[in-house]
Amino acid sequence: MVPLHIWLPEAHVEAPTAASVLLAAILLKLGSYGFIRYSIPLFPYASKIFVPLVMTMSLIGIIYSSLTCLAQWDLKKFIAYSSVGHMNFTTIGLFSNNLHGIKSSIYFLISHGLISSALFLLVGVIYDRFHTRTIRYYGGLVYTMPIFVLFFIFFSLANIALPATSAYISEIYTLIGSFQFNPILTLFASLAIIIGPTYSLWFAHKLAYGSYSKYLSTVYQDLTLKEIHLFIPLIFLTFLFGLKPNLIFDFIFFTSSSLLY
Repeated sequence: MVPLHIWLPEAHVEAPTAASVLLAAILLKLGSYGFIRYSIPLFPYASKIFVPLVMTMSLIGIIYSSLTCLAQWDLKKFIAYSSVGHMNFTTIGLFSNNLHGIKSSIYFLISHGLISSALFLLVGVIYDRFHTRTIRYYGGLVYTMPIFVLFFIFFSLANIALPATSAYISEIYTLIGSFQFNPILTLFASLAIIIGPTYSLWFAHKLAYGSYSKYLSTVYQDLTLKEIHLFIPLIFLTFLFGLKPNLIFDFIFFTSSSLLY
């Protein structure tokens, strides 16, 4: 959350692809885990006192990180700031003190782990090919790497909560939970639904379409069979949890109920 977010984009930039995946899928969730495991159940009254502060920081984080994405030139920093915005959705749900919000926040952590990890893996793929993460050096990859572009467009759309994906379920339930808590808060949080597609579709268009970039090598290779096998489980789980959310919701129902104060 803002202003405690600065370490995340820098860590992603310095980390290799495998470390970025671990950071996005597991380590990034430890802050939310601390709220779920310690802050809310052990200190419910203190958590209630700090709800206005947490909600304000979360709103600032959602709007700030979404706008910051538009100014990024590094592929990893772009995805990292997108992750900052999504994690602020999680804190809004956790502190809304209703079942919809808390369940959707835990669901959000699982969904984000799948989609964000896939995006970092895709960035790792093209970095291995072209050895640059500067966005302006890319363009027209659809002509040379169509399978890569197919996967990249899918996960970019999933990242902005495309219906039938896990992110859609988690985001819409978070907004339902926050609406039960405070409709005005939900109105401002919903700005992410407008800004998110703006930067994600711009990012995807810049990378995949237009004329083939003169900065890229003419020697190229699309996704290998090994890499395709890496992404298929992530696509399957993203669709599965989007079409059958009760697979997770039923599993976390009693845990979520115990966090109400």
